Amino acid sequence: MARDDVWVMRRLAGVLLCVVLAGCGGSGGGQGRTEPDLAGARVLAEHRVAPRELDLTIRSPALGRDATVRLLEPDRGTRPYPVLYLLHGCCDSYQSWTRSTDVERMPGLRRALVVMPEGGTVGFYSDWLRGPGWESFHTLELPALLGRYGAGNDYAVAGLSMGGLGAIDYAARHPKLFRAAASFSGVLHPLEEPRVWLGLLEAYEPNPRRLWGDPRADRRVWAAHDPTELAGRLRGTRLFVASGDGRPPGGGRLDGTEVIVGRESRAFAARLRALGIPFEADLYRGGRHDWPFWERDLKRALPVLLGSAR
Repeated sequence: MARDDVWVMRRLAGVLLCVVLAGCGGSGGGQGRTEPDLAGARVLAEHRVAPRELDLTIRSPALGRDATVRLLEPDRGTRPYPVLYLLHGCCDSYQSWTRSTDVERMPGLRRALVVMPEGGTVGFYSDWLRGPGWESFHTLELPALLGRYGAGNDYAVAGLSMGGLGAIDYAARHPKLFRAAASFSGVLHPLEEPRVWLGLLEAYEPNPRRLWGDPRADRRVWAAHDPTELAGRLRGTRLFVASGDGRPPGGGRLDGTEVIVGRESRAFAARLRALGIPFEADLYRGGRHDWPFWERDLKRALPVLLGSAR
Protein backbone atom coordinates (compact mmCIF):
# COMPACT_ATOMS: atom_id res chain seq x y z
CA MET A 1 0.00 0.00 0.00
CA ALA A 2 1.38 3.42 -0.95
CA ARG A 3 2.36 5.94 1.72
CA ASP A 4 -0.52 8.28 0.81
CA ASP A 5 -3.03 5.41 0.98
CA VAL A 6 -1.78 4.40 4.43
CA TRP A 7 -2.16 7.99 5.61
CA VAL A 8 -5.73 8.18 4.29
CA MET A 9 -6.70 4.92 5.99
CA ARG A 10 -5.30 6.13 9.31
CA ARG A 11 -7.20 9.43 9.05
CA LEU A 12 -10.41 7.61 8.15
CA ALA A 13 -9.98 5.35 11.16
CA GLY A 14 -9.56 8.43 13.34
CA VAL A 15 -12.70 10.04 11.92
CA LEU A 16 -14.73 6.89 12.55
CA LEU A 17 -13.44 6.66 16.11
CA CYS A 18 -14.44 10.28 16.72
CA VAL A 19 -17.96 9.55 15.52
CA VAL A 20 -18.24 6.52 17.80
CA LEU A 21 -16.98 8.42 20.85
CA ALA A 22 -18.99 11.57 19.95
CA GLY A 23 -16.36 13.66 21.62
CA CYS A 24 -13.91 14.51 18.89
CA GLY A 25 -12.94 18.11 18.27
CA GLY A 26 -11.95 17.40 14.68
CA SER A 27 -13.40 18.63 11.46
CA GLY A 28 -16.92 19.90 11.30
CA GLY A 29 -18.43 21.32 14.45
CA GLY A 30 -21.56 21.65 12.35
CA GLN A 31 -24.78 19.73 12.54
CA GLY A 32 -25.79 17.18 9.98
CA ARG A 33 -22.51 17.24 8.06
CA THR A 34 -21.03 14.10 6.60
CA GLU A 35 -17.31 13.40 6.36
CA PRO A 36 -15.80 13.90 2.89
CA ASP A 37 -14.71 11.00 0.74
CA LEU A 38 -10.97 11.39 1.26
CA ALA A 39 -10.17 9.02 -1.59
CA GLY A 40 -11.87 11.49 -3.97
CA ALA A 41 -9.41 14.32 -3.32
CA ARG A 42 -6.71 14.43 -5.99
CA VAL A 43 -4.26 16.73 -7.72
CA LEU A 44 -5.62 17.70 -11.13
CA ALA A 45 -2.80 19.94 -12.33
CA GLU A 46 0.55 21.46 -11.42
CA HIS A 47 1.78 24.87 -12.55
CA ARG A 48 5.36 26.04 -11.98
CA VAL A 49 5.16 29.72 -10.97
CA ALA A 50 8.81 30.24 -9.99
CA PRO A 51 11.83 27.99 -9.34
CA ARG A 52 10.57 27.09 -5.86
CA GLU A 53 6.85 27.94 -6.27
CA LEU A 54 4.44 25.29 -7.48
CA ASP A 55 0.66 25.78 -7.72
CA LEU A 56 -1.57 22.73 -7.37
CA THR A 57 -5.14 22.50 -8.59
CA ILE A 58 -6.92 20.03 -6.31
CA ARG A 59 -10.30 18.39 -6.69
CA SER A 60 -11.89 18.64 -3.23
CA PRO A 61 -15.02 16.70 -2.26
CA ALA A 62 -15.07 18.65 1.02
CA LEU A 63 -15.46 21.92 -0.88
CA GLY A 64 -17.52 20.53 -3.72
CA ARG A 65 -15.18 22.22 -6.22
CA ASP A 66 -11.55 22.59 -7.23
CA ALA A 67 -9.16 24.67 -5.12
CA THR A 68 -5.63 26.02 -5.51
CA VAL A 69 -2.70 25.50 -3.16
CA ARG A 70 0.70 27.16 -3.57
CA LEU A 71 3.77 25.23 -2.42
CA LEU A 72 7.08 26.85 -1.61
CA GLU A 73 9.49 23.97 -2.02
CA PRO A 74 12.71 23.62 -0.01
CA ASP A 75 16.06 24.09 -1.69
CA ARG A 76 18.03 22.41 1.08
CA GLY A 77 17.71 19.34 3.26
CA THR A 78 16.46 15.88 2.45
CA ARG A 79 13.06 14.26 2.42
CA PRO A 80 10.88 14.06 4.37
CA TYR A 81 10.59 17.79 5.01
CA PRO A 82 8.93 19.61 7.91
CA VAL A 83 5.70 21.28 6.77
CA LEU A 84 4.53 24.81 7.51
CA TYR A 85 1.02 25.91 6.57
CA LEU A 86 0.73 29.68 6.00
CA LEU A 87 -2.92 30.77 6.06
CA HIS A 88 -4.15 33.99 4.45
CA GLY A 89 -6.59 36.50 5.89
CA CYS A 90 -10.03 37.64 4.91
CA CYS A 91 -10.67 38.81 1.39
CA ASP A 92 -7.30 37.58 0.14
CA SER A 93 -5.93 34.45 -1.50
CA TYR A 94 -3.34 31.68 -1.50
CA GLN A 95 -1.01 34.06 -3.38
CA SER A 96 -0.84 36.58 -0.55
CA TRP A 97 2.24 35.40 1.34
CA THR A 98 4.46 35.20 -1.75
CA ARG A 99 2.98 38.43 -3.12
CA SER A 100 3.36 40.57 0.00
CA THR A 101 6.37 39.18 1.90
CA ASP A 102 9.87 37.89 1.23
CA VAL A 103 8.89 34.44 2.46
CA GLU A 104 10.80 32.82 -0.41
CA ARG A 105 14.04 34.38 0.83
CA MET A 106 13.68 33.59 4.54
CA PRO A 107 16.63 31.35 5.47
CA GLY A 108 14.62 29.49 8.10
CA LEU A 109 12.24 28.17 5.43
CA ARG A 110 14.78 26.77 3.00
CA ARG A 111 14.52 23.31 4.58
CA ALA A 112 10.71 23.27 4.95
CA LEU A 113 7.80 22.61 2.62
CA VAL A 114 5.63 25.72 2.92
CA VAL A 115 1.97 25.13 2.06
CA MET A 116 -0.23 28.13 1.25
CA PRO A 117 -3.77 26.91 0.61
CA GLU A 118 -6.82 28.72 -0.64
CA GLY A 119 -9.09 29.42 2.33
CA GLY A 120 -12.08 31.23 0.86
CA THR A 121 -12.78 34.96 0.95
CA VAL A 122 -14.49 34.57 4.33
CA GLY A 123 -14.08 30.82 4.80
CA PHE A 124 -13.00 31.19 8.44
CA TYR A 125 -11.12 27.89 8.19
CA SER A 126 -14.19 25.92 9.21
CA ASP A 127 -16.58 23.32 7.95
CA TRP A 128 -19.67 25.50 7.61
CA LEU A 129 -22.99 24.38 9.04
CA ARG A 130 -24.38 24.84 5.54
CA GLY A 131 -21.63 25.37 3.05
CA PRO A 132 -18.02 24.50 2.19
CA GLY A 133 -15.78 22.24 4.27
CA TRP A 134 -12.57 24.27 4.50
CA GLU A 135 -11.35 22.53 7.63
CA SER A 136 -11.78 19.08 6.10
CA PHE A 137 -10.00 20.23 2.95
CA HIS A 138 -7.01 21.57 4.89
CA THR A 139 -6.69 18.94 7.62
CA LEU A 140 -7.93 15.73 5.99
CA GLU A 141 -7.71 15.95 2.22
CA LEU A 142 -4.64 18.12 1.67
CA PRO A 143 -2.19 16.32 4.02
CA ALA A 144 -3.04 13.04 2.31
CA LEU A 145 -1.74 14.50 -0.97
CA LEU A 146 1.44 16.18 0.29
CA GLY A 147 3.55 13.06 0.73
CA ARG A 148 4.44 13.02 -2.97
CA TYR A 149 5.94 16.52 -2.51
CA GLY A 150 8.19 15.40 0.33
CA ALA A 151 6.04 16.23 3.35
CA GLY A 152 6.98 14.50 6.58
CA ASN A 153 4.98 14.21 9.78
CA ASP A 154 6.21 17.42 11.46
CA TYR A 155 3.47 19.99 10.74
CA ALA A 156 3.17 23.59 11.96
CA VAL A 157 0.61 26.24 11.06
CA ALA A 158 0.57 30.05 11.10
CA GLY A 159 -1.81 32.67 9.82
CA LEU A 160 -2.80 36.31 9.89
CA SER A 161 -6.15 37.83 10.89
CA MET A 162 -8.79 35.27 9.81
CA GLY A 163 -5.86 32.91 9.21
CA GLY A 164 -4.74 33.41 12.81
CA LEU A 165 -8.06 31.96 13.91
CA GLY A 166 -7.51 29.09 11.50
CA ALA A 167 -4.00 28.39 12.78
CA ILE A 168 -4.99 28.22 16.45
CA ASP A 169 -8.25 26.38 15.75
CA TYR A 170 -6.47 23.76 13.65
CA ALA A 171 -3.81 23.20 16.30
CA ALA A 172 -6.45 22.85 19.03
CA ARG A 173 -8.82 20.67 17.02
CA HIS A 174 -6.11 18.53 15.37
CA PRO A 175 -3.29 18.26 17.92
CA LYS A 176 -1.95 15.05 16.39
CA LEU A 177 -1.37 16.84 13.10
CA PHE A 178 -0.01 20.25 14.15
CA ARG A 179 2.82 20.49 16.68
CA ALA A 180 3.18 24.27 16.60
CA ALA A 181 0.96 27.24 15.77
CA ALA A 182 1.26 31.01 15.45
CA SER A 183 -1.29 33.79 15.11
CA PHE A 184 -0.53 37.26 13.75
CA SER A 185 -3.24 39.85 14.47
CA GLY A 186 -5.62 36.92 14.72
CA VAL A 187 -9.36 36.66 15.33
CA LEU A 188 -8.87 34.78 18.59
CA HIS A 189 -12.08 35.36 20.55
CA PRO A 190 -14.99 35.78 18.12
CA LEU A 191 -17.58 34.97 20.81
CA GLU A 192 -16.72 38.24 22.53
CA GLU A 193 -17.58 40.34 19.48
CA PRO A 194 -19.87 38.25 17.26
CA ARG A 195 -21.52 41.27 15.63
CA VAL A 196 -18.18 42.39 14.23
CA TRP A 197 -17.52 39.07 12.53
CA LEU A 198 -21.10 38.53 11.39
CA GLY A 199 -20.90 42.00 9.85
CA LEU A 200 -17.73 41.06 8.01
CA LEU A 201 -19.31 37.86 6.75
CA GLU A 202 -22.43 39.73 5.66
CA ALA A 203 -20.35 41.85 3.29
CA TYR A 204 -19.58 38.69 1.28
CA GLU A 205 -22.18 36.11 2.30
CA PRO A 206 -25.96 36.71 2.07
CA ASN A 207 -26.62 34.48 5.10
CA PRO A 208 -23.65 34.74 7.48
CA ARG A 209 -25.24 32.29 9.90
CA ARG A 210 -24.50 29.50 7.45
CA LEU A 211 -21.02 29.50 8.99
CA TRP A 212 -21.55 28.76 12.71
CA GLY A 213 -25.21 29.60 13.18
CA ASP A 214 -26.51 32.16 15.65
CA PRO A 215 -23.98 33.15 18.34
CA ARG A 216 -26.59 32.69 21.08
CA ALA A 217 -28.70 29.78 19.89
CA ASP A 218 -25.65 27.98 18.50
CA ARG A 219 -23.12 29.08 21.09
CA ARG A 220 -21.70 25.55 21.28
CA VAL A 221 -20.76 25.71 17.60
CA TRP A 222 -19.20 29.16 17.98
CA ALA A 223 -17.26 27.97 21.04
CA ALA A 224 -15.98 24.97 19.08
CA HIS A 225 -14.26 27.45 16.70
CA ASP A 226 -13.23 30.11 19.22
CA PRO A 227 -9.48 29.87 19.99
CA THR A 228 -9.87 31.32 23.49
CA GLU A 229 -12.58 28.78 24.30
CA LEU A 230 -10.35 26.01 22.91
CA ALA A 231 -7.18 27.15 24.72
CA GLY A 232 -7.17 24.17 27.09
CA ARG A 233 -6.59 21.84 24.14
CA LEU A 234 -3.30 23.54 23.28
CA ARG A 235 -1.24 22.13 26.11
CA GLY A 236 1.89 20.61 24.59
CA THR A 237 1.67 22.68 21.39
CA ARG A 238 4.41 25.23 20.69
CA LEU A 239 2.66 28.60 20.45
CA PHE A 240 3.44 32.13 19.29
CA VAL A 241 0.97 35.04 19.43
CA ALA A 242 1.59 38.51 18.00
CA SER A 243 -0.59 41.58 17.63
CA GLY A 244 -0.50 45.32 17.98
CA ASP A 245 -3.20 47.32 19.70
CA GLY A 246 -3.86 49.70 16.82
CA ARG A 247 -3.04 52.76 18.97
CA PRO A 248 0.02 54.58 17.61
CA PRO A 249 2.39 55.83 20.33
CA GLY A 250 2.07 59.57 20.75
CA GLY A 251 -1.41 59.66 19.25
CA GLY A 252 -2.45 59.51 15.64
CA ARG A 253 -5.09 57.63 13.72
CA LEU A 254 -6.35 54.40 15.24
CA ASP A 255 -6.42 51.20 13.20
CA GLY A 256 -9.85 49.93 14.20
CA THR A 257 -9.30 46.39 12.97
CA GLU A 258 -6.04 46.03 14.88
CA VAL A 259 -7.73 47.43 18.00
CA ILE A 260 -10.26 44.58 17.84
CA VAL A 261 -7.87 41.74 17.04
CA GLY A 262 -5.36 43.14 19.52
CA ARG A 263 -7.99 42.96 22.24
CA GLU A 264 -8.89 39.40 21.25
CA SER A 265 -5.22 38.33 21.08
CA ARG A 266 -4.63 39.66 24.59
CA ALA A 267 -7.71 37.82 25.87
CA PHE A 268 -6.37 34.62 24.32
CA ALA A 269 -2.94 35.16 25.89
CA ALA A 270 -4.57 35.81 29.28
CA ARG A 271 -6.48 32.55 28.98
CA LEU A 272 -3.28 30.62 28.21
CA ARG A 273 -1.60 32.17 31.27
CA ALA A 274 -4.55 31.27 33.48
CA LEU A 275 -4.30 27.66 32.30
CA GLY A 276 -0.53 27.56 32.81
CA ILE A 277 0.10 26.82 29.11
CA PRO A 278 3.49 28.08 27.90
CA PHE A 279 3.62 30.36 24.87
CA GLU A 280 5.69 33.12 23.33
CA ALA A 281 4.13 36.47 22.52
CA ASP A 282 4.83 39.83 20.97
CA LEU A 283 1.87 41.97 22.02
CA TYR A 284 3.18 45.38 21.12
CA ARG A 285 1.97 48.97 21.32
CA GLY A 286 0.73 50.53 18.11
CA GLY A 287 0.90 48.56 14.91
CA ARG A 288 -1.43 48.34 11.97
CA HIS A 289 -3.39 45.52 10.37
CA ASP A 290 -0.92 45.29 7.52
CA TRP A 291 1.78 43.20 5.88
CA PRO A 292 4.97 44.80 7.25
CA PHE A 293 3.93 43.73 10.74
CA TRP A 294 2.88 40.21 9.69
CA GLU A 295 6.11 39.64 7.81
CA ARG A 296 8.05 40.67 10.92
CA ASP A 297 5.83 38.45 13.07
CA LEU A 298 6.51 35.42 10.87
CA LYS A 299 10.28 35.90 11.08
CA ARG A 300 10.06 36.13 14.87
CA ALA A 301 7.81 33.08 15.07
CA LEU A 302 9.93 30.72 12.95
CA PRO A 303 12.01 29.32 15.85
CA VAL A 304 8.77 28.35 17.60
CA LEU A 305 7.10 27.03 14.47
CA LEU A 306 9.96 24.95 13.16
CA GLY A 307 11.71 24.08 16.43
CA SER A 308 14.47 21.54 15.91
CA ALA A 309 13.51 21.27 12.22
CA ARG A 310 15.13 24.65 11.46
